[in-house]
Amino acid sequence: MKGLSITSAGIAAVAWFAASAVAQLDPIVIKGSKFFYKTNGTEFFIRGVAYQQDFAGNGSTTTTTGGTGYTDPLANATNCARDIPLLQGLRTNTIRVYAVDPTQDHSECMQMLTNAGIYIISDLSDPATSINRDTPAWNEEIYARYASVIDAFSNYTNTIGFFAGNEVSNAPNNTAASAFVKAAVRDMKAYIVSKNYRAMGVGYASDDDDTRVELADYFNCGPAAESIDFWGYNIYSWCGQSSYSASQYEARTQEFSTYNVPAFFAEYGCNKVEPRTFEETAALFGSDMTPVWSGGIVYMYFQEANDYGLVTIGSDNKATTLTDYDNLSTAMAKVSPSAINSASYTPTNSPQACPTTSTWQAATNLPPTPNDAICQCMVQNLTCVAKSSLSEDSITTQFNYICDPAQGNNCGGILANGSTGVYGSFSGCSDIERLSYAFNQYYLNQTATNTQNTSPCDFSGTAQKVTPKLASSCKAVVSQAGSAGTGSITSTPTGGSSSVSGSSSGTTSTSKAAAVILGVPAFDFGILKLAAYVTSAMLVGAGMVLL
Repeated sequence: MKGLSITSAGIAAVAWFAASAVAQLDPIVIKGSKFFYKTNGTEFFIRGVAYQQDFAGNGSTTTTTGGTGYTDPLANATNCARDIPLLQGLRTNTIRVYAVDPTQDHSECMQMLTNAGIYIISDLSDPATSINRDTPAWNEEIYARYASVIDAFSNYTNTIGFFAGNEVSNAPNNTAASAFVKAAVRDMKAYIVSKNYRAMGVGYASDDDDTRVELADYFNCGPAAESIDFWGYNIYSWCGQSSYSASQYEARTQEFSTYNVPAFFAEYGCNKVEPRTFEETAALFGSDMTPVWSGGIVYMYFQEANDYGLVTIGSDNKATTLTDYDNLSTAMAKVSPSAINSASYTPTNSPQACPTTSTWQAATNLPPTPNDAICQCMVQNLTCVAKSSLSEDSITTQFNYICDPAQGNNCGGILANGSTGVYGSFSGCSDIERLSYAFNQYYLNQTATNTQNTSPCDFSGTAQKVTPKLASSCKAVVSQAGSAGTGSITSTPTGGSSSVSGSSSGTTSTSKAAAVILGVPAFDFGILKLAAYVTSAMLVGAGMVLL
């Protein structure tokens, strides 16, 4: 273990950067299967590090401390000041963050990263709000969370883009969840356009399993509006003394040789053999792989229980570098990928064909875009609704009861099936809205067929009768959905947005409750205040081109 102080790191950084700060970085743009600097057109290769403390990546589904909490790594300027010089010591030009809080101020850390010539790629989910592989959903709550992250980082030119999912489908029996993630890709791409934001990519990060080819094909096939802008691959197959062939890097490179969007390693750095020597970096940034891959992101900066760290943080909040840090620094200093210029590059690859294997479950027909106005119209037409104060457990209990087939067909309008591509008209609504719909269907069925039931709208005190107040602009929506709630809604109610924006509606409940019926988000995932920073726009643009 070797210590490196902020002072010595700052001195080391001087060799990289000049003495004045800059306001923004040259945006990274996509052309064909490559990244380029927007201004000078030089190819951009990701020299990345995964950066999130107290967080389990590498395919895990919970934080290392358990629960669903997380610490936004881009909202703490003190930690950014501590860590960015160390990231520079690794010649880092990109960090990946797994969960950010869009309500926090990121301006200081993002400016420090900008001054250091470091870009970010952020996952859109958080531990409580993401697409769950076992009970997937694409609804108002998740849409609002994802859109709010885009809102929070859209004005920073060092934002390359976002991951709409991380290892959500990881086995043949849960590939149907990919339909919901692809719907998120589609809608977040459309959201960026609708808000007139600059171009930022929306992609997906996959693990290295038996469905990797089908996954890559699925997210790349079909209309461009629905497919990913870039592909991240979490791969840990090069362990210790391996080779381009033995590690399967050669086979993976051949598989992606016809991919038509940028592909890169979203996580790499096997630790089965320690200390890690990162010999794979020579291959990743060498002539065999750079025609296909746009670099990669080492997992990870912070030392945690999983023993993948490059740096350990002491009880005094000081950072100390580990042997893996030194080895990665040495390895990165030796690589020099051969870059091409955008003007001389003509893309020739085409989108992949959608998978048709018997083990692939996800339909090409995707869930509808969550639409707050449509959901409000639905609720306006109900006579029996759920009380807005219900707890998660109460909502879960009622979903278990009301959607049991033994109680009748009450939930067809709110179900979503990623395998068949059949989605209820209101499957994207909030928990309370969907439960209200199911309550009302039960109520209508009971009052029509069971005159002896004197309280069909009670449900142990969780429901109440109201007087429907359907706005005239909502009549077409209700009519198109039909009595079973399974019709195709093509009308957009006036006076409402076509979809929810950066914050969820007041009727959206917490995610835990909805898991019973539609699936609700669980976490599927798989830095400076320096007195004088040392950067100039020209050196950042030209210096990072050489990396």
